[in-house]
Amino acid sequence: MSFFKLTIRDVPLDHQTVLVRVDYNVPLMPDGSIGDDFRIRSSLPTLKYLLDRGCKLVLISHLGRPEGKDMKLSLEPVAQRLAHLLKHDVRFVNDTIGDRVYQAVKRAPGSSITMLENLRFYAEEEADDQEFAKKIAKASGARYFVQDGFGVVHRAHASTHAITFFIPSVAGLLLEREYSTITGAMESPKRPMVAIIGGAKVSDKIPIIERFVDKADKIVIGGAIANTFLAYKGVNVGVSGIETDQFKVIDKIYAAARQKKGGDLDDFIVLPIDLTVAKQVSPDDKRKVVGLDAVQANDLALDIGDQTIDKMVAELKSAGTVIWNGTLGWAEIPAFAHGSARLALALATQPGTMSIIGGGDTADFVLKWDKNDGKSFSHISTGGGAGLELMAGDKLPGVECLLDAKPQIEYTNSKHK
Repeated sequence: MSFFKLTIRDVPLDHQTVLVRVDYNVPLMPDGSIGDDFRIRSSLPTLKYLLDRGCKLVLISHLGRPEGKDMKLSLEPVAQRLAHLLKHDVRFVNDTIGDRVYQAVKRAPGSSITMLENLRFYAEEEADDQEFAKKIAKASGARYFVQDGFGVVHRAHASTHAITFFIPSVAGLLLEREYSTITGAMESPKRPMVAIIGGAKVSDKIPIIERFVDKADKIVIGGAIANTFLAYKGVNVGVSGIETDQFKVIDKIYAAARQKKGGDLDDFIVLPIDLTVAKQVSPDDKRKVVGLDAVQANDLALDIGDQTIDKMVAELKSAGTVIWNGTLGWAEIPAFAHGSARLALALATQPGTMSIIGGGDTADFVLKWDKNDGKSFSHISTGGGAGLELMAGDKLPGVECLLDAKPQIEYTNSKHK
């Protein structure tokens, strides 16, 4: 699908100073080191494109949820990792606005990278403060703003929305690819399309489940949200967390599905037929698989069961498109990661299937599982909430405010109308 906003390919940015919003909100280890650099690696094509055109780059990002200036969440280690990955010097400035930033950028040569400090050290960032955005624009001296942080464009913050009032703003290559891939899969999927929805809360996934009722040929439910669906169906799930306040919403989901598919929906909304249970969430607990009628009062359902795994894998054999959002169990613990691992294996060994993986926890799991750095799958998204909202059909504030691409003019015959 053609992208509806201008990108870095569409504007004359050679040898210009360019402000780039990246999403380097990477997981940190207890010792402060970077646990996973997938988001940094995903930004490299955009940065290389701009460097090849002699641009002077100024990078901005947030990291974590600091309260004020918390140096444990400084972006300096991220700048060092970027320099290593890109094999290019990265200058770091320990501020985001002001004369120190202005002078550092002014002194930087062409084809250089200057990274600024954590945007969220300033409360004005999340407040979408226009004065703060104006100060960022002034300090950077940028001729263009490039939005390439897909993981943040569902939020109207100073660096995703207000900044576009002060600098001509276009999309980077990562943002364009994320948006086009996810939108294309939702609007024009290779059939049949199977949606696999896991994760912790039904309430987080309602909009995309409702959209998949309309778009998908089959919906497979796993993870903790399957417990709520099973409880809705009258199944005892022990002491597993369920959201009884979502039963009315599930009523509506089934009513909409019935309008689309008719009577029996068990083959359209596919729920677990067995579960993996334990007495507590612990690496020491062994995997125990039971049928739905054998869940004890003090059991926790922590993964789908073996029969469910086999059934799910069989459902995927003929799939043209699979969209997976949410792990199918407590995947941080190996004993309860079997469902997610078998799903990853099935998708990795079906190259003819378009596989789109979204959600932070799901992407983290798959990247740790895949010995091929994620290349075993068609697309692993860098965005959690942004991907969910895009799949649900919502507009993304950080995309809508970019410059529009010129509409294509079509002529029906030789006479121009």
